[in-house]
Amino acid sequence: QVQLVESGGGSVQAGGSLRLSCAASGSIYVSTCMGWFRQAPGKEREGVAVLSRTGDSTYDADSVKGRFTISQDNAKNTVYLQMNSLKPEDTAMYYCAAGARRLGTSCSLYRGAYNLWGQGTQVTVSS
Repeated sequence: QVQLVESGGGSVQAGGSLRLSCAASGSIYVSTCMGWFRQAPGKEREGVAVLSRTGDSTYDADSVKGRFTISQDNAKNTVYLQMNSLKPEDTAMYYCAAGARRLGTSCSLYRGAYNLWGQGTQVTVSS
């Protein structure tokens, strides 16, 4: 059973940066989408950024475009989320997720497409 373990969360001031890591134990199929979602108190979980294991498909939420960058190191089975210019509204629990990629489709931010989730790492941005 593959597990996803997030790390790198913490507390920063607005304008600061953090880098989240998601390490997958075990093998991840090539035909997999992986990404980051977040959930703030009282709000639904929303997609932040996703990418394909092959690297040919990436997608970022409008709210983080130009500030967050998703990347991966396949040799380490690790996905990263570099977060710059953080804002208080970025405060949330951040979750790593993985899901099968359907043939001929791109990776999306649709939460239902992901069936493997990490425990989450908290990011708090103060003003």
